[in-house]
Amino acid sequence: MRKIFILTKREFITSVRSKSFLIGLIIAPILMGGSFFVIKLTEDKVDVSDKMIAVIDHSGIMVEPLSEVLDERNQVIFDEETGERIRPAYILEIIEPAKEDLRQQRLSLSNRVRNRELHAFIEIGPEILHPGEDNEKFRIMYYAENSFVDDVRDWFSITINNQLRQLRVAELDIDSELSRDLFFGIRVEGMGLLSLNQETGEVNEAKRSNIGDAIAVPYIFMMIMFMIVMMFTVPLLSAVMEEKIERIAEVILGSVTPFQFITSKLLGSILVSLIGSGVYIFGGAITATQMGFADSVPYHLLPWFFTFLLLNIMMIGSIMIALGAACDNSKDAQSLQFPAMIPVLIPMFVMFPMLKDPLSSFSTGLSLIPPFTPMLMVVRMATPVSIPVWQPVVGLIGVILFTGFTIWISGRIFRASILMQGTPPKFMNLVRWASKG
Repeated sequence: MRKIFILTKREFITSVRSKSFLIGLIIAPILMGGSFFVIKLTEDKVDVSDKMIAVIDHSGIMVEPLSEVLDERNQVIFDEETGERIRPAYILEIIEPAKEDLRQQRLSLSNRVRNRELHAFIEIGPEILHPGEDNEKFRIMYYAENSFVDDVRDWFSITINNQLRQLRVAELDIDSELSRDLFFGIRVEGMGLLSLNQETGEVNEAKRSNIGDAIAVPYIFMMIMFMIVMMFTVPLLSAVMEEKIERIAEVILGSVTPFQFITSKLLGSILVSLIGSGVYIFGGAITATQMGFADSVPYHLLPWFFTFLLLNIMMIGSIMIALGAACDNSKDAQSLQFPAMIPVLIPMFVMFPMLKDPLSSFSTGLSLIPPFTPMLMVVRMATPVSIPVWQPVVGLIGVILFTGFTIWISGRIFRASILMQGTPPKFMNLVRWASKG
């Protein structure tokens, strides 16, 4: 044990003193939260320059109503206290539909948008008031360079449909006051479930569902585990390979056994990963508390998270150590690195389907497959949905058994290949070393 402790201490001190560890500890949360910070920083930065919108109205009924509503809108784009403009003005340019070549007219307007003469142009179909069977005749098309996330498109969509409702009501000769309720929509609010306080016996009211509980919390847990595994296990492959090439491993193995060598590597990675994950988790919890989201932090999940994280570090780390011992050059290491990362990458690809339905057979089955369990089970447990207790327990047992098996196989490969030179790490060679040791 003393030799394992000495080697573990060496691995730990070497890792935490490296610039890459300190940089990664600082850069990783910036990369995770940077986009949210930028969104918060720029949410008040609005482009207030005038936006020219061309309108081709085939129906002949939208130009006048749009102009009236637009005039009213452009009167309230200034701050009441400072008088400063806070929103852009929308200016209409009415375009008569081309009788002969409509496609050429669309191309000409598109070029004007590209040349920044227009912000966008809208084409209104001829049968928007009374849509028939021909879908092409009641379409309203908004042409812009980035129309999908354009706020102007949303404004025109709401405004045109409001005007259509008013025109239809007027045709039916219904009092506008009586028709107001006809078009009043009530949003269905997403709520959680009520619960019983076991200590007081009182019923706790349901909380309103939000994107933080449904997506942000599981996503953050997934990303933290992903970053920790990538930062502190993947480098083990190249580190062991370099020690093998530079004959450092031969010197170390002269005084310790292969088991002690691989154990110290894993323990060193575990200690460093605990520091990294602890900084991220508790730093995030403090930040969430300061921002008023303390109720969204699932403290009850932290023991599960750290347990699965440690097992994941041991599983992936042992694989990386074994593959590093089998490699003689960086080319071999690069070719083996990606397959070894598959247990970490696949959970990233299936995370969002799981967030949508954590109790589906797909989510349950995949999260019980040991290589994927650490990340996927944590994601499922971090959602507002109650996961049956037996699933994380069975998943934990499966990961413990699979991790033990992985370490045993990796140890056999490591022992057989660490002092071997000139033998390529082909699949069959790895199988032979794993079976024969």
